[in-house]
Amino acid sequence: MGFIRETVENMQGYVPGEQPTEKLIKLNTNENPYPPSPAVFESMANFDMASLNKYPHPMSDAARDAAAALFGKDKNWICAGNGSDDILTIAIRTCVNAGEKIAVLDPTYSLYPVLAEIQDAQLIEISTNDDFSLPLNLIEQAGDAKLLILTSPNAPTSNAFPLDVIDAICANFKNAVLIDEAYADFSSTNCSSLVDKYDNVIISRTVSKSYSLAGIRFGYAYAQPAIIEQFMKVKDSYNINTLTQVLAEAALKDQAYFQDCISKIINTREFVIEKLNALGFETVQSEANFIFAKVPCDAQAYMNEMRENKILLRYFNNERCKEYVRITIGTDEEMDTFLQVTEKLINRQVNYE
Repeated sequence: MGFIRETVENMQGYVPGEQPTEKLIKLNTNENPYPPSPAVFESMANFDMASLNKYPHPMSDAARDAAAALFGKDKNWICAGNGSDDILTIAIRTCVNAGEKIAVLDPTYSLYPVLAEIQDAQLIEISTNDDFSLPLNLIEQAGDAKLLILTSPNAPTSNAFPLDVIDAICANFKNAVLIDEAYADFSSTNCSSLVDKYDNVIISRTVSKSYSLAGIRFGYAYAQPAIIEQFMKVKDSYNINTLTQVLAEAALKDQAYFQDCISKIINTREFVIEKLNALGFETVQSEANFIFAKVPCDAQAYMNEMRENKILLRYFNNERCKEYVRITIGTDEEMDTFLQVTEKLINRQVNYE
């Protein structure tokens, strides 16, 4: 087809985790196992369906206000996106011309290279250290990239990077730094303080993970108003549907329920890590709602056996990750089943080779 851009025709698209139709224990896409806030259900029940004949608010002001309040700011510090993936797209379209460079970590979220390729940008992949920490010469490796993307906590590795290290990077990197904090609500640290400090910092967040709203697609950028003003020019018109705006606002305002969910997931995470380590797994110190674990047998075969036992995990078939699986934290009941099946498979000493 001669009318398709050569870049698009030759590229590999993003491959999302499996979304099964059958009843499985789903520990593969980092969704929250608990329902959304009761305030979300109440907002849904009170929603005026007749209003759907009108376009949504073009700027998502009420939802932006709710997000901004988390940082003690007003909506001028927030750009709303159709999920935080939309924020990534907006940031790249705003900051990076065709032929310019985007620097990302390796390993990290596999959507970044896809978005860079769509933009006809050059990709710089900066390998993390053997323990998945940041290399000391990261800024040197990023070079003249127009956009540096740091994911903290990182995916799929689950570890968060120290605030002082990221602070030093933001202070010394001359162009834009986007800190993807999709999992920061599960972490003991975050980088929100850097937005006031530096005019080149953009933080992206989402309600998908910590607010149990992956199905409505709402994320946001938090940055100084001068950056947000440019993002608002680039975002698609009416990019957030009316119902999403209402439900996201309700969830963001119910911080008590949010904190309760976070606590439950963290407690379960620490329990599962302890059990996996006792079974011979090597786990990365997780600051997310998932665990990245080196498997004491063939990792892909282990994942396949778990699938046969109706438990979905995520496996990444690349050199840095091929010995690991990523395990989303489910309910206590789901994780008990996961551990029982895992222990059975490991104790069988199956020859996966």
